[in-house]
Amino acid sequence: MKRPRIAITGPRRGAFGPRFLVARAIRYYGGVPIQLGPGDERRLPRYDGVVVTGGHDIDPVLYAAEPEVKPRYDTARDALETAVIDDALHRGLPLLGICRGAQLLNVRCGGNLFQDLRSRRKLTSHRRTILPLKTLCVDAGSHLARLLGAQHARINSLHNQAINQLGEGLVVSARDLDQITQAVEAPGRRFVMGVQWHPEFLLFLPRQRRLFKALVSAARELG
Repeated sequence: MKRPRIAITGPRRGAFGPRFLVARAIRYYGGVPIQLGPGDERRLPRYDGVVVTGGHDIDPVLYAAEPEVKPRYDTARDALETAVIDDALHRGLPLLGICRGAQLLNVRCGGNLFQDLRSRRKLTSHRRTILPLKTLCVDAGSHLARLLGAQHARINSLHNQAINQLGEGLVVSARDLDQITQAVEAPGRRFVMGVQWHPEFLLFLPRQRRLFKALVSAARELG
């Protein structure tokens, strides 16, 4: 049986833990993880699916906006992941965007972002944590709901930005208690999903592992 090659994007340095955990999940479900970093966009290797991991904020120039917060951008990584997302969408490859990855997916589809969520949180905490302490409210008819097998779940939160205006072809599939977008998906595609939380830190929860299982399965089906 074919073992699909799954590209895992990240920064030039650091983020070892999240990328290791994503790779572990990919291997567990029969995929072959391929780590990509800035500069690799010049000659992309063969891959059958993509995971765009979390990290620094996306440069607002990519969605024609002025900075509203103190910059923490990684333009080299923006270039890599822009190329990988565009390539995956063009070729119809399965794609999972995590946190920053979900945001950049939305931007590449023509959407934009809230640059600072602090003023928009009324019912949820500002605290960042890898523990599943926040409530996810899932749209009953979504692909995400079918994967999770529930309309509510517990998630973690490490972000200070989030999706504002949706990109073309995407729909919101989950929100938190403050109605901040927590997941998007593309109904017309085999598997394109962005989640605002970090499922790689929640691999001890079976329903969180299903996101990676679904990605690898979709990549394998492409043959």
